[in-house]
This record gives sequence, C-alpha cells and structure tokens, in this order.
Amino acid sequence: MSRFFEWWRRGSVWVWLSSAALALSLIMVAGLVLLLGAKGLGFFWPSNIQQFQLADGLVLRQVTDHESEGRYHPARIQLKVANRDIYGQDFRWIDLADIQQSSLPKDALFVERLEYGPFIGRLIQIEEYGQVLARGDEALSIARSRLPSAKAHNAQIKTLEQSEAGSLNTRIEKLRLAERKSELQGKQTPQTMQEAENKRKELHQQFEQLQTRLDALRAQSNSLTVTLETVDGHSKVIPLANIARLVSPNSVGLFGKIGTYLSRMWEFLSTGPREANTEGGVFPAIFGTVMMVMIMSIIVVPLGVLAALFLREYARDGWVVRAVRISVNNLAGVPSIVFGVFGLGFFVVTVGGGIDNFFFPERFPTPTFKTGGILWASLTLALLTLPVVIVATEEALAAVPRSQREGSLALGATKWQTLWNVVLPGASQGILTGLILAMARGAGEVAPLMLTGVVKLAPSLPLDATFPFIHLDRKFMHLGFHIYDVGFQSPNSEAAKPMVFMTALLLLLIVLVLNIFALRLRKKLRRRTGGSSF
Repeated sequence: MSRFFEWWRRGSVWVWLSSAALALSLIMVAGLVLLLGAKGLGFFWPSNIQQFQLADGLVLRQVTDHESEGRYHPARIQLKVANRDIYGQDFRWIDLADIQQSSLPKDALFVERLEYGPFIGRLIQIEEYGQVLARGDEALSIARSRLPSAKAHNAQIKTLEQSEAGSLNTRIEKLRLAERKSELQGKQTPQTMQEAENKRKELHQQFEQLQTRLDALRAQSNSLTVTLETVDGHSKVIPLANIARLVSPNSVGLFGKIGTYLSRMWEFLSTGPREANTEGGVFPAIFGTVMMVMIMSIIVVPLGVLAALFLREYARDGWVVRAVRISVNNLAGVPSIVFGVFGLGFFVVTVGGGIDNFFFPERFPTPTFKTGGILWASLTLALLTLPVVIVATEEALAAVPRSQREGSLALGATKWQTLWNVVLPGASQGILTGLILAMARGAGEVAPLMLTGVVKLAPSLPLDATFPFIHLDRKFMHLGFHIYDVGFQSPNSEAAKPMVFMTALLLLLIVLVLNIFALRLRKKLRRRTGGSSF
C-alpha cells in the first residue's frame, strides 16, 4: 500500500494515464485510417461476376455485401445489379435460401460506361457504320483493341470543345464586354461599332467551322458500336467511345486484375467526376483543395506574424492588449459556419460588390467577384485559422532568449533589425508549427466553403492556360464538400459509399503530405538555427 501512495505522490499515475490516453488516441486514428483504406481501396478491385439460378430466373451480378441470419431476416447477400437504364436500380438483396445454383461464367463482362453506370452482361457483336465486324469472343477482342483509339478520339472531341470552342466563346464575350464598356463611357462611334460587328461575324464564322468539325468527329466516333445483352435477354447498343473500360473478371488472372485495379486508381486520381459524382475521378476536387490551402497559407502567415509581432514586441501591456488577446483566443472557438456567414456578407457581398461596381460595370447584372470564388473562400479560412497562427507565433517569440535580443541591440542594431535578423529566425519553428495547425484545420473545413465558393461540379479549374492564368473569381471543388455531397446529397447513396470512403482517405493523405512538407521545412530551419532536430 505504501508503494501505491508513493507512486501516487510522485504523480506517476498521471504519467500512465496520459500515456494510456495517447495510446488510445493513436489506436483510434490507426483504426480510422484502416477502415477508410479497407472500404475505399477495395472499391477498385475487379470482383468476380456470379451467375445465380433463382426461382424467378437467372441473374448475373457482383456480390457486394452479405448479412448473417438475423432476428428479422434470413442470411442474405447484396448484389450489384448495374444496368441502371434497364432495371432502374443498382443493388438488390436476395436470400441465400433462394439460390438454387451458382457459377462463374467466363464470358461475363463488366462494362464501365460514361453514362448510366456500369453494364453487366455479355458482348454479342461489334458493328461499324451498321456493318457487323465480328461476334462473340472475336467481337470482344476487336472491341478491346479499338477501345484506346476510341478513347483518344473522344478525348480529341473534348479538347476541341474545351480549348478551341472555349477560346472562341471567351473572345466573343470579351468583344461584347468591350462594346458595353465603350457604351457606358460614351466612347462608342459608328466606326467602332462596325469594327466590332465585323470581328463578331469573323468569330461566329470560325465557331461554325469548328462546330462542323465537331459534328463530323462525333459522327465518326459514334460509327463504331457494340451490342451488349443481359442474362435475361435485354440488349443495348452503345458507341464504343462511350465505354471507359471492358473487364472480364472471371477470365483474367491475378496480374490482369492488378492491372485493372491500378488503371481504376489512376482514373480516380487524374480525371473529373461523372454520374452525379458517384463515378469517375476527383482530380478537380484535389486541385481545388490544394490550391485553396496554398492561397490561405500565403494570406494567413503574414497577417498572423505581423499581429503577433505587434502584440508581443510593440504594444504596451494594458487592458486593450489583454482584451485583444482574449478576443483572439475566443475567436479560435467560434463555430466555422459563423466565419462562413461573415465571409459571405463582408467578402462576397461588400468587397466583391465594390470591385464589380468599380472595375466590371459592363458585366452587370452578371457578377464577377460578387459571388463565391476561391479567393473569398481562402480569405474566410485565413480568418478562421488566424488565431492559431497568432497564438503559436506569440509563444515562439516569447521563447526567444532575452540575451539574444540584448546582444543584438548592444552591437548597434535597431529594434527592427533585431526582430528581422534575430527574433524571427529564432521563432521560425514556432511560426511553422502554427502554419501546420492552420493547414490541417483549413483543409478539412467545409461549412464556410459552402457559403463562399465551393460547388458540386466546377466546369473550369481556377488555374488554366487562359490569361490571366490564375482565376481567383472562379468557383472550385473541394474534397471535404465532395464527401458531403456524395455521401448525403447523392441520388444513389448506396453506390456512392465506396467513393465516400476513398475520398475521405485521400483528404487525409493530402493533409498528411502538406504537413510533412511543413515539417521538413521546419526541420531544415531548426538545423540552420542550431536547434535540436527530431
């Protein structure tokens, strides 16, 4: 008993409790990451397609889930129905007792389409300009050999639509805005009107020529079609260009499945979403998340450091400074949606409306900056994370030894030179710690973004090859909002579950990569300033 009281008196019990709490937290984090990995990464694996003989006929499906016998239902399995345009549903539960026979047909095909979701069935024949090229296995072989060229053809059409057609539309819109601006300024003359009209006719003529090229390419793309058939006899004819992938999971080996898995993974990371964000990739959301965090960091670090420098080095201690510090600490606990409302009211409506009135009157009533955009979202999150940077910077400034300041001043340096050359380098590690915490919080916030610029699907990225290249007024996609939209707003939430897990895992990885980058930078600064490394 005396040992126990001695153990308690020395505080060892609190050390053990703290260690146990830390271990529990690490286990919970590891468990969360494992859950997201198991549920998300398994989404890309090409599962076998099983054919079941039921009392009401044959079904050809992928097994996606199973449930043991419960109090209110027998043992059953969940099947991915696919063929949404035929059956109108994606999943179906059947009781194991209803299965009379099951098999793995070698010719079962999983067709990933660009529209209406996947198709599970068999490929009957392939046609070109209405003429049958082949049937059965030969048709499947030809379809696989022609699929890369069909994809390239489809990509060419999209490139023309987005680059050349988009460029022409932008030039036509700029011409209209220039005319409107001249009209508002009273500088419009019959000569300038005639020049603008001639230029507009030229642009419209170029647009018509481009449209003729696109129509010819679309007709050529739709000339090669495949006929697919379900196990119960429903047939579907679709262009080969509308197919993303042809997978025969029952007939390919392990290496073939690994190749399909890596191909799907790359598609997820490098392409845009489709089918109400439940299929395709999340590249626009990745790009928007990283760009928003970078802009937020560029804004919040100077503001936070300057505020901390003033409070710590210049402001006289008094009730005003104490009130400001209390306010900063309280701001850290304000709900994020409040910052979103402030960002909407101040940045979007007030500042954005003022910018539109002074610089873009010719675009009225279409808003330019008086609407959500990545700039306003970044500024809102900068305000949200500003208290974190201020507090961390103040602590870092206070940790710089007084002897270093006095030594610099004794050598004749001014106060500003001492701050710039001695204090700030010594506090740089703490400043980067605040940046790490700010990035971690800012990357995961969703509520403020819903009011200041994030959208379900952004037609254009905030960064492209069109002058001025960086478009801070554009709306953007975000991984956090993508998780919310797919998980809770999707019309097909059951099919979107794996996408939710995978996107959440990807968001965690992006935050981890950003933090590792900041940690490496902090480590280099620590070595340069003579501190201990870690």
